Amino acid sequence: MKDHFGNPSSSHWYGVETKNAVGKARRRVGSLLGCQTDEIIFSSGGTESNNYAIKGIASAQRNKGNHIITSQIEHPAVLEVCKFLEENGFKVTYLSVDGFGLVRVSDVEKAITPQTILITIMHANNEVGTIQPIELISKIAKERGIIIHTDAAQSLGKIPVDVNFLGVDLLTIAGHKLYAPKGIGALYIRRGLQLTKLIHGAGHECGKRAGTENVLEIIGLGKACEVARRDLAKNVRNMKGTRDRLHHGLQGILEEIRLNGHTEKRLPNTLSLSFSGIEADRLLFEIREHVAASAGAACHSGEVEISSVLKAMDVSVGLASGTIRFSTGRMTTENEIDTAVNIISDAVIKLRGNSEKGLK
Repeated sequence: MKDHFGNPSSSHWYGVETKNAVGKARRRVGSLLGCQTDEIIFSSGGTESNNYAIKGIASAQRNKGNHIITSQIEHPAVLEVCKFLEENGFKVTYLSVDGFGLVRVSDVEKAITPQTILITIMHANNEVGTIQPIELISKIAKERGIIIHTDAAQSLGKIPVDVNFLGVDLLTIAGHKLYAPKGIGALYIRRGLQLTKLIHGAGHECGKRAGTENVLEIIGLGKACEVARRDLAKNVRNMKGTRDRLHHGLQGILEEIRLNGHTEKRLPNTLSLSFSGIEADRLLFEIREHVAASAGAACHSGEVEISSVLKAMDVSVGLASGTIRFSTGRMTTENEIDTAVNIISDAVIKLRGNSEKGLK
């Protein structure tokens, strides 16, 4: 920002130090994913990466077909792109999921047509944490010559993510999900794959993404990937340990709590719970000074709007309206969890009217 302010895309000496720093960051990202350095393109975040991957393939492959397969539980950065493409002549199949939030591999296979050019299924869900069988879906795609993209914004830094094991052609990264700065992301693009440009201009990022590099945040993402790779096992233990401590602590005090998502095939940091008999917004209001969490449903003008994820999982309106997603992190402590258990349980009991129904 001060000592090495040069433009990394310049040929003069002032930009050399900066260029080297960007290159080092790219190597660190590639090392975490198990890919080559030139397969990483930096972006402004997960949303841009998803847009580039899906629109870029749709445009480049349009002469081969116009059919895309995705799931009903994708992030809006995928679903909204698919809706846009539907308005522009593409056909999209939105696959359902089971009660755990898992895409059925057999459903993917059945949905494929001669016009299918892209399958885009997230690696892990952002609300319930369910991890999808991407390696099995990729195998089906490869056998049929179909390109596969996965949004790994939630999974990277929380579970092992290797592009070769997963077998994907494109993979989305959102920096802030693994402790990099906000506003930085990346897209893995397998060597030889051609995408139509999303941003036009000069020849930055190997000619794939124009615009002067966001040097500070790129370096931040590189460092975050280095730390994530180095400390993955330790971080997973802490995330899972504190997540389960929160779950078991609340279960020990409150009745009528439902876990959403797969019990085992789930991110180690994610805990989606439905509290029967209360509204999520009211619970969040009660705990807002001490616990940061998010609701699985919102109330607007007396009507409950359930998240598309919970709706796809067939969670009832009553349970969905009382659903909260909690997330733990690499710095979360057991003392913080114990404090949260007391705060959350007190709030639930209060909202349930202090009835014995809410107590064990």
